[in-house]
Amino acid sequence: MDKEIMEPLEVSKEKLMADLRLVVTDAEELLKATAGQTGDKIAVARQKIQESLNDAKMRLSMAQVALVEKTKQAAKATDELVRENPWKAVGVAAAFGFLLGVVVRRR
Repeated sequence: MDKEIMEPLEVSKEKLMADLRLVVTDAEELLKATAGQTGDKIAVARQKIQESLNDAKMRLSMAQVALVEKTKQAAKATDELVRENPWKAVGVAAAFGFLLGVVVRRR
């Protein structure tokens, strides 16, 4: 995929993971708050929520592992690229530093 497409997707994945963590935390708090409630409907609802939470935690964990693995692969590919083309890497870093200096100087 194109780099311009992948970067927003990675940001979206990170945002989605953060949102999912928040939902899991909120659901856990809801379960704690309703722990003293009795009744068949509440028990069934609590059981469904608990199952959904367990599933969400498992998926979140798997997504984090996948994200870490992709990050490691990207770092390895970058390292290999820099080792194969050290002068290009120096040129890119210098150009980036120059552009950053221009931007900072304007402010």
